Amino acid sequence: MIAYILRRLGATFIVMAVVALVVFSLLFLTPGDPAAVIAGDIATDEDIRNIRAKLGLDEPFLVQFGGWVWRLLHGDLGTSIFTNLPVTTLIGQRVQPTVSLTLCTLIVAVLIAVPMGVLAAARVGTWIDRLVMGFSVLGFSLPVFVLAYLLITAFSVQLEWLPVQGYRPLGDGLWPWLSHLILPSIALGTVYMALIARITRAAMLDVLSQDYIRTANAKGLAPRAVLTRHALKNAGVPIVTVVGIGIALLISGAIVTETVFAIPGIGRLTVDAILRRDYPIIQGVILLFSAVYVLINLLVDLSYPLFDPRIRY
Repeated sequence: MIAYILRRLGATFIVMAVVALVVFSLLFLTPGDPAAVIAGDIATDEDIRNIRAKLGLDEPFLVQFGGWVWRLLHGDLGTSIFTNLPVTTLIGQRVQPTVSLTLCTLIVAVLIAVPMGVLAAARVGTWIDRLVMGFSVLGFSLPVFVLAYLLITAFSVQLEWLPVQGYRPLGDGLWPWLSHLILPSIALGTVYMALIARITRAAMLDVLSQDYIRTANAKGLAPRAVLTRHALKNAGVPIVTVVGIGIALLISGAIVTETVFAIPGIGRLTVDAILRRDYPIIQGVILLFSAVYVLINLLVDLSYPLFDPRIRY
């Protein structure tokens, strides 16, 4: 197990190095000059050249990349072009809303989608199965921002049950914090729930067709015990895999969700940075998201033996 973890950590380092190179290269080759954006419309060519020299944008690509990697190895993600604040500080100020939204969405999606998939597999061919599959198709088809505006219109504007936009930290109280996360979590988690429910149903159907399940039913075990103790545990590997893979959906969907609901999280920070061509922030956020996704995939791989003892590393 230790050797496997070390190998995966080595592979993670290589992946992050490739991601860093690709991110820096894409932003370096992107049309547009951040110096011209900072200087403004009335700036002269001399002003733009001075700003480029100050930011180091007039240096060769390899020199810029080498300096950026050296600072990165020392925990320095750079400094924002517009605010002159460290990128780590800006990200730290926006972490709590994004983590709160992601965790709430993850918990709600798993607690709802897994039972839906199990129930659909247990009642395959019935109206319950068709209802779950219909939800899965609708969840994949409906864009996050469309569902978000529908939820805002129904529950915030018409019924006035929940706030329209914004975020309240947990320190202000449990309900103010939760009330600002309910609608964003539903909007962001719908596509995630659809994915998990569909994969759970498929995995459960495969397990329920195995001989040991028929033996358990023949021995007179309660149907609920067969589903939960035997079938669901053995279907855990593909379910856990899709939960880990679905984190990418949450990361990409959080950007749209935070923009619609005006949540001051990392997604909103990313959108603002893209609009202003604030390259250091964009690079730092992409590296952060990549590192989180790679780490989650490692944890998912390490969890496989808990569901299938035959898996050994």
